[in-house]
Amino acid sequence: QARLEESGGGLVQSGGSLRLSCTGSGFNFDYYAIGWFRQAPGKEREGVACISSSRGSTYVADSVKGRFTISRDDYRRTAYLDLNTLKPEDTGVYYCAAVWRVLGDTGQSVCARADAMDYWGKGTLVTVSS
Repeated sequence: QARLEESGGGLVQSGGSLRLSCTGSGFNFDYYAIGWFRQAPGKEREGVACISSSRGSTYVADSVKGRFTISRDDYRRTAYLDLNTLKPEDTGVYYCAAVWRVLGDTGQSVCARADAMDYWGKGTLVTVSS
């Protein structure tokens, strides 16, 4: 059974850092593009960062550019989201998701397919205190 599991969330002070991990099982992880999405209380889901399969093309939303970095380690079947210089507005539940690769995928095109993701994790809560 295919599964994605996030970890690494927690409570951190403004300006702090976290590393989120997303580990896949039950499917061919390296053939899937990965996205990180977040949902803050009362707000719509937002695509934070995405990475294609193989070439590893990445995209990071303007709201987190320069502070967040996405990467993947296919050997470990894990994708990462490094969160630096955190702000209170970064608070929310962070989800990872996987979608079957498409020829010519870029990180941005992966994030644009948020509604077509094949698998979703249950999320990990990030809370940034001011």
